[in-house]
Amino acid sequence: MSKENEFFPSIGQVADQADHAQDNATANDDDRPVEEIESLCMRCHEQGMTRMLLTTIPYFKEVVVMSFRCEHCGFNNNEIQSAGTIRPEGALYVARILDRSDLDRQIVRSPYCEIQIPELELTLPSANQGQLTTVEGLVRDIATDLSMDQPLRKYQDEASYTAIQKIIDKLTDILGDEPDEPVVGKASQLEKDMPPFTLKLDDPSGNSFIEFIGSMADPKWNMRTYPRTKEHNILLGLSAPDDGQSTSVSEQTPGGENDPIDENDEEVFTFPGTCSSCGVPSDTKMKKVNIPHFQDIIIMSTNCERCGYRDNEVKSGSAISAKGKRIILKVEDKDDLARDILKSETAGFTIPEIELELTHGTLGGRFTTIEGILEQVYEELAEKTFYQGDSIRSEQDRPAFAVFLKNLKEIKAAEKPFTIILDDPLANSYIQNIYAPDPDPNMVFEHYDRTWQQNEDLGLNDIQVEGYHEDDGKGEGKKKLGTVEEEKKEEAVAVS
Repeated sequence: MSKENEFFPSIGQVADQADHAQDNATANDDDRPVEEIESLCMRCHEQGMTRMLLTTIPYFKEVVVMSFRCEHCGFNNNEIQSAGTIRPEGALYVARILDRSDLDRQIVRSPYCEIQIPELELTLPSANQGQLTTVEGLVRDIATDLSMDQPLRKYQDEASYTAIQKIIDKLTDILGDEPDEPVVGKASQLEKDMPPFTLKLDDPSGNSFIEFIGSMADPKWNMRTYPRTKEHNILLGLSAPDDGQSTSVSEQTPGGENDPIDENDEEVFTFPGTCSSCGVPSDTKMKKVNIPHFQDIIIMSTNCERCGYRDNEVKSGSAISAKGKRIILKVEDKDDLARDILKSETAGFTIPEIELELTHGTLGGRFTTIEGILEQVYEELAEKTFYQGDSIRSEQDRPAFAVFLKNLKEIKAAEKPFTIILDDPLANSYIQNIYAPDPDPNMVFEHYDRTWQQNEDLGLNDIQVEGYHEDDGKGEGKKKLGTVEEEKKEEAVAVS
């Protein structure tokens, strides 16, 4: 047994040690798997007992489970702390609780973890201490805490009482409890229908965890890591707060004569507008970004501080290409998942190995990594499938789609090679060439002439690029974009 496993044995090893200690009445303190320390009770100021257990959670990390109980006043408290280092990235866990068996999934919540249940519009901010529980235990604790002051709130603030009671009723439906009756047994063992919901754990320290079933390919479970922001590092104590000095990129409103947008690509411009969700004034920020070996793009972002609505768009910053472009990339390992990808709003996205095909316009414009766009595709498809069951033609389609999601998850983790086909009739899409400026052996570019129907769908057949100011009413000055290149070729042939 390694030294690390000696200090942090698994739960099974701890149970074996406990059984051995019970059988052996002469066992000394070193043989006990749980450390016991006398501690001061903060409620009655008498001596209580704190028990500590050092253990390892499979597929997660080492933790310290602590439990305090005072025999004098009956006060008890439980807490869990991470025994490992803070991870280099934050982690977001998403579990879709679809039936009662999912209520038995274990949850490790660190003091920095924020929990969300979108269906209930419920957010639990970070707490002062960690917690080891199950999904059922978490839901029951939430219902208990919300119900605590309801009788008083009913007379003091009826509007808040009504809103909170709706949430409590939904939590009660999940637990399957009967009104005015004691809780008997586990909610996971009841034979009642349960409304499905989503549980999200967002932890910038990366020290929280929710259990998966079987393996990490569980279609109801997903984990995504993300880089921490400076605010996250300050919260975790990894960096000191600024001394009142801002290091963010300067923001200006366009329209100044001395600051045109193409003179300084580092400027972030702000446009006043209104939120399309709640109608409150909201700003849209825009920045020009240059992608090496490709072209300039415009990134626009809207974030409403009142309702939380967010919208991001990516637009091309160059002229319309005369031909369309198809990019074919062979993804062989996880290093390829870190490639930057720009999918314009006119591009189609296809993975033939799993029969995934996103038509032109799906997901809009996105500038992210291959891992990021696969993550978004997985989240969109999983959510639409699990919560819109009426759209499935038959129950036989559910297992088939579960297999598809499992294959997509394996693709997302690069567990097997696959092919990405990015087809853009405007040639405004891009996949990073990690061998640049040399050719990429795993990437192929195909240029093709757009069809008349493609130009019609894109509105290019009606664009007038020459003589638009000299239109004599006979249409002689009107030239279509699709014919300009052809006329230039004919002139070149005539001169030669």
